[in-house]
Amino acid sequence: QVQLVESGGGTVQPGGSLRLFCAAPGNIWSISVMGWYRQASGNQRELVASMVDIGNTTYVGAVKGRFTVSRDNAKNTVTLQMDSLKPEDTAIYYCYAAGVRLRNTIGPSDYWGQGTQVTVSS
Repeated sequence: QVQLVESGGGTVQPGGSLRLFCAAPGNIWSISVMGWYRQASGNQRELVASMVDIGNTTYVGAVKGRFTVSRDNAKNTVTLQMDSLKPEDTAIYYCYAAGVRLRNTIGPSDYWGQGTQVTVSS
């Protein structure tokens, strides 16, 4: 089930940039962690970047200095700015949200996006 809506994937040359965007449903009160996973063909899904509600960020070593995650707590959105892209960044990128609290009801605490393809090739 697709719970978060992603956009922004595409194909770029090495050294190029892309920005991914993800939006959560409107009935969410708060989210503890938002971020991005990626899964390359034949590999396990790995955490790329995440940001907690108070602002602390985490990045996988391969993207430090090149990727920047940001979020808007009021709108429950998260973005991933990807600069200086490399062929090894090619993967399907999945938005996620953890520690979700809904308004006026009880529901899932973890949410996932549908995935968006990022391809870096010359």
